[in-house]
Amino acid sequence: MQRVLKAVGFVVWVALLLWGLSGVNQRLFGGRELANYGSYVPWGLWVSSYIYFIGLSAGAFLLSSLIYVFHIQALKPIGRLALFTAALTLLMALLSIWFDLGHMWRNYEVFTRPNFTSMMAWMVWLYSAYFLLILAELWFELRCDLAALADRGGVMGPIYRVLALGWRCPKTPEQAEACHLQSVRVMRVLGALGVPLAIAFHGGVGALFATLPARPYWHSAIFPIMFLTGALVSGGALILALTAMNRVVAGEEKRRILTTISRLVLGLLIFDIILEWAEFSIPMWYGVGHENTLLREVLFGEYWYVFWIFHVLLGSVIPIALLATRPGRPLAAGVAGGLIALTFLAVRLNIVIPGLITPQLEGLQSAYVDNRLRFEYVPSLFEWSVVAFIVALALGLFMLGVRYLPLRSHTATA
Repeated sequence: MQRVLKAVGFVVWVALLLWGLSGVNQRLFGGRELANYGSYVPWGLWVSSYIYFIGLSAGAFLLSSLIYVFHIQALKPIGRLALFTAALTLLMALLSIWFDLGHMWRNYEVFTRPNFTSMMAWMVWLYSAYFLLILAELWFELRCDLAALADRGGVMGPIYRVLALGWRCPKTPEQAEACHLQSVRVMRVLGALGVPLAIAFHGGVGALFATLPARPYWHSAIFPIMFLTGALVSGGALILALTAMNRVVAGEEKRRILTTISRLVLGLLIFDIILEWAEFSIPMWYGVGHENTLLREVLFGEYWYVFWIFHVLLGSVIPIALLATRPGRPLAAGVAGGLIALTFLAVRLNIVIPGLITPQLEGLQSAYVDNRLRFEYVPSLFEWSVVAFIVALALGLFMLGVRYLPLRSHTATA
């Protein structure tokens, strides 16, 4: 049965990759002509995917900080998995926003010709620092195991030596203990630096939207908090699903870790729902105002099912039931975590798109008529194909990491 599932999974991955490559080819050589957004709706699926993947990364990293900074030993076996996931999802986010740029190859100019008053520029600088910090923290966590795997030789020996950056295994038990203590201290410092950095850049994404007073739907002080809470929920759910589906841990230890993360994700999800209730109920209380119209469009408009089916039913009700009744069971935890992580894209779509679909001036939609001057937006298959490539690439890298990297704490020393 496992072989059949693996074969089906491989076929699906290949199909996603090939479809994605066709979309990337069209994007690189044909620009954004096949995307469905225009002058009035300049942001769409790719920007939504960007803030979605960024949230997954920030949430996974902050979960790892519970281990390396706050020393929650019960979660220690999944520390490496959380760091590796944070790095991959950050790569996915950067690819998403890179494909959205009008001039993709000018992205370096944010460093060579910076605008210090631009919130976007600050985001890029924070992402760069965050990415380097994750790589450094992951290397310090893996270096001894990588060096041990390199000493074993074989076909992968030289690759492990390169990844270890020339690091050699300690010769004596005393040296090994000293090396371990040094790694613990460095990881604690890097993790402590990473916590405010992750909060700053993902809260900053919320601030990027909230600082646009011309868009009342986004102009809310609660946005940075909601982005952070959403990151913890979606990122924690992703780690929950990956822990349930992989063999990084097993047996009673796996059940214990799944129970801990399940309770954490359940609490965060309920808190996020309370924040969302406040976001919707307060502007809609008297049934007047610009925000009221947009929120009613989200709840009862043409695409009502994005909120009620994908977000509420699949992303909230079913996961809450599973996490509350079967917190330590791998199947229930995997399904609940996977549903929350996957459907959280619906939350991000409902943030980005509704804020753009209402004319800023009354009658603007009929004053000028053109294919690019419209307020309707549905992602095209071309846009989805580019996202499929990003997902397939990350899945491939993740499977390679699980197969060849010492993501289990005992891999190299057992």
